[in-house]
Parts: sequence; C-alpha cells; structure tokens
Amino acid sequence: MKNFADLSEREVLAIAIAAEEEDSRIYTTFAEDLAERYPDSAKLFEQMAEEEKSHRHMLLEMYEKRFGPNLPPIRREDVKGFFRRRPIWLTKNLSLDTIRREVGTMEFQAERFYTKAAEQAKDVGMRRLLVDLAEAERGHERFAADLTDKILKPDVRAAEDETRRRVFVLQYVQPGLAGLMDGSVSTLAPLFAAAFATHQNWQTFLVGLAASIGAGISMGFAEALSDDGSLTGRGSPWLRGVTCGLMTTVGGLGHTAPYLVPDTWANAFWIATAIAGIVVFFELWAIAYIRARYMDTPFLQAVFQIVLGGVIVLGVGILIGAA
Repeated sequence: MKNFADLSEREVLAIAIAAEEEDSRIYTTFAEDLAERYPDSAKLFEQMAEEEKSHRHMLLEMYEKRFGPNLPPIRREDVKGFFRRRPIWLTKNLSLDTIRREVGTMEFQAERFYTKAAEQAKDVGMRRLLVDLAEAERGHERFAADLTDKILKPDVRAAEDETRRRVFVLQYVQPGLAGLMDGSVSTLAPLFAAAFATHQNWQTFLVGLAASIGAGISMGFAEALSDDGSLTGRGSPWLRGVTCGLMTTVGGLGHTAPYLVPDTWANAFWIATAIAGIVVFFELWAIAYIRARYMDTPFLQAVFQIVLGGVIVLGVGILIGAA
C-alpha cells in the first residue's frame, strides 16, 4: 500500500474522481432501496447522486486539462489510512435514519480526508486543489441539509415516521411480543407443577430452564419458517426468529430465576415461590401493556387475553403439582 504523502497530484485527483463515482452509485442504491417505502426521501438521494455526478464531471474535466485522458490505475484501497465506504450490499436493509447518518458520515470523512491532505501538501497548487475538494464536500453536506428541509416537509416526515413505526412493529415488536407471551405463559404450568410437586428449588429451576430454552428454540424456528417477509414486509425471517426465540427464553427465565434461592435457606421454597409470583404479576401486566401499545389491542381485551390466561395456566400448574 502507498502512503498519502507519496501520492502525486495526478493520483490524488484520480482517486477523487473514482470516489465521487462510487458515492454517486451508493446514493443511487439508497434511492432505489427507499423508493417504495419512502419515496420522498428517495428523491433526496437521487438528487444527491446527480450532484456527485456533476462534481465528478468537474474533477474529470480538471484532470483531463492537466494530465490528459488516461487515469492511473490506483484505488483508495491502495492508500494507507484512506477512508472506506461500506459495501453497497450492506446498505440494503438499513433503516431510513441509518442511511441518513451514513450519508453524513460519508461526506464528513471525505471532507476530513481532503482537509488533512491539504494541510500536509507542500506544493501550492496541490494545496489549492485539495482545499477546493474539501470545500466541495462541505457543499455536499450543505446541499444534503437543504434538500432535507426542502423535500421532507413536516407532513412527509410524519407519514414516513408512521411507516417506520409499522415496520418496527412488524419486524421486532410482533415476533418479540409473541415470544414473550409464549415464554411467560407456556412455562408457568411446568415450572409451578415441578415446584409444588418437589418443593425443591434447584430441581424446579432446572425444569424452568429446560422449558424456557426449549420453548425459545421451538418458537424461534417456527417464526423464522413462517414466511420469508417478501410479501408481508416483516423483514428477515432469521432476524425475526432470533428475536422471537430470545424473547421466549427471557419470558420463561423471568419467573424461573427466583428458584435459584438456595434450598439451605429457611423457608427457601416459599421465598422463591413468592418472588416468582410477584415476577409473574408484573410480567403479565407488562405484556398486556405492550400489546395494547403496539398492537392496537384494546387494553381491557389485552388484559383478558394475557393476565386472565396466565392466571389460569398458573393455577393449572399448581393444581397438577400439588395433586
């Protein structure tokens, strides 16, 4: 690899031309990825791509006047310390806000590169060239800010925020809530059946741990294989599966953990069971609230489904264990 200090003006300009071209392609990719979900933001990135193309043409024109038509075969990857762009394929599933932050980072890094290069340059012409490039990148940042204010009006932002909320609910809240409900409710019966059958905390904890992990694995695969997300807009199936599986396990471990109370303690079983009961109470009400908040379910209906259902399952486990 080559040090930046060893680059000639020709090589620096050639790298800048290639960088502007790549940035234009990245912005175009952003625009295509956002076109269906956020059409107004997609317009912003289309105009940003055009702006990058115009700067590339100016840089290329300057290069041809000074050095001729042939660009040297040098890439920014060949220069030590040169900023890197994220591979385009990694940007496909980024959220709108993440893409906007990525754009800001791209322009900021480019500006810093040119500014630092100008500070190190000894030749006056070289320094002037790099300062001009840095100023161009600052212009890009201002252009992006102006476009954001111009295109993304309050009503458009509100519509995109609502779309983003729906996507968040579909991809994270729904599978997570389904897992939390299953883990919190379905593990109640085996856990409390084992507790009242054995009155031994450690054995009860092992049953709860096995039930929680087993339910997490089962729910995770079930969610991942339910659909590929292409038609429902629910996102990556494996991401949903991991989310659902983890939340299922967490839901079961919440009321299993109290049974780590050592059996050597006086009244250890009743202490652990009392703590577990309190945890179950808060778990069920929290799930009911989340369901009402994010799933547009009437709160009383959510309470009936979650709290009442959980109490019934808990009672069945206690009855079976005490039999």
